[in-house]
Amino acid sequence: MMNDVVKQKFDTYPVKVRAKLEYLRQLILEVAANTDKVGEVEETLKWGEPAYITLPIQYEDKSGKLKKAKAPGTTIRIDWKSKSPDQYALYVNCQTSLINSFNSLFPNTFTFEGSRTVVFRLDDELPEEALRVCIQMALTYHLGK
Repeated sequence: MMNDVVKQKFDTYPVKVRAKLEYLRQLILEVAANTDKVGEVEETLKWGEPAYITLPIQYEDKSGKLKKAKAPGTTIRIDWKSKSPDQYALYVNCQTSLINSFNSLFPNTFTFEGSRTVVFRLDDELPEEALRVCIQMALTYHLGK
């Protein structure tokens, strides 16, 4: 179920945009649910944009004490801007190496902007399998460090 604040944000998007972003949201949640060591994902707004944050996972140490590990992933944000009405985007933290990694793996699949943005055109079909890989990399980013 969509967070109320996020739902209010989704309700502000044009219908065609909303459908694309809802699909992208569903993809993020599906990948999270099917990825080992990801656990729960919090849906909220960051910088006014729908954001998906992996929560720290609890584990038992050798003595049986319950500990909290660092969150396994970096925040993923999605949004549409009226100044670029024919596109929408997925954002990751610009301090990560994720966009470089995505570009290395899929150089001709995505359009990138800077060190944090994957841009999609509204009229294009999403490259779902490649996008699933990218989402999984973001959701598990801190596990590989």
